[in-house]
Amino acid sequence: MTSVAHPSTTAPSGFKRLVERFPFVPALLILVALLALNGYFSPNSLSFRALTGLVSTYLALMMLAVAQTYVVYAGDIDLSAGAIVSLVNVVIVVLMERWGGGGAAVLAALAVGLLAGLACGIVNGIVVAALRLQAIVATFATSIFFTGLALYVLPVAGTPAPSAFWRTYGGRLLEIPFVLYVAVALAILLFIAARTRLSTQLLAVGDDSQAAFQSGLPVTAIRIKGYALCGLFAALAAFCVTGDTASGDPLVGGKMTLFSVAAVVLGGSALSGGYGTMVGSVIGALIIGLINSLVFFVGTPSEWQNLVQGLAILVALMAGIMVGRRARR
Repeated sequence: MTSVAHPSTTAPSGFKRLVERFPFVPALLILVALLALNGYFSPNSLSFRALTGLVSTYLALMMLAVAQTYVVYAGDIDLSAGAIVSLVNVVIVVLMERWGGGGAAVLAALAVGLLAGLACGIVNGIVVAALRLQAIVATFATSIFFTGLALYVLPVAGTPAPSAFWRTYGGRLLEIPFVLYVAVALAILLFIAARTRLSTQLLAVGDDSQAAFQSGLPVTAIRIKGYALCGLFAALAAFCVTGDTASGDPLVGGKMTLFSVAAVVLGGSALSGGYGTMVGSVIGALIIGLINSLVFFVGTPSEWQNLVQGLAILVALMAGIMVGRRARR
């Protein structure tokens, strides 16, 4: 009797420990299932070229999901992340054009774009953490403000980005697509970021802000830093959007905000804070991309695609959350 019962009790505990250590495991299982389904309906979708195209298309969402994760760690949320993407997108495109579009102009415009994203993040951090306004309301308000600034900088979409920028982004280096170098750089950055003191502090604040304050942590400063990093990664997402679209659009990031939140939840992070991983958020962004591809490959009529995509993302969210909750019990 005991020899039969022993494996059934140890297996769940082993999976539970795995999920506790790596919260993105349920999302990874969903990702593998979606890859298999995409390969079944369209075998060419698993080719190196197709997977590279998937990464290129959704690299901006991966960056924005990482940005959102920094504030979610602390139990906050940033509804202005997509608006920051739009603002940085138009700022760098306009500056590149005005400064001649050469290599130096591109680098200088990108530096200004990073500063713009950082400034937006700091503004959000001050409004939410220092002034103690509700994050969901405050960042919704700043999203309108940032969108207004983007429309002021570039009232009409369509201004082209310099060829020096988008050809580099969409080109190859040593016969390897440039976007793969960016993806590898992101992976290295996430590996380092996961081991920094700030990530641990953000998780501590999200887990119990009062206890974190009583233990001596500067809670307000930590939350502001989280929003500042969110602004920086939103700027990086804007660079990817600009490289992919090769143009400026003051409304390009509008739909990305909620997708980034969905990617964070799909990746196993808790919106209440204190639990999650950056890797999971990146996987969540890829899940959204694969769902969109699958809806197309199965031949869904165009008028039904948004409905089916929404339902599929909802099912994936429910599956990931249920598996994660059962494993953590």
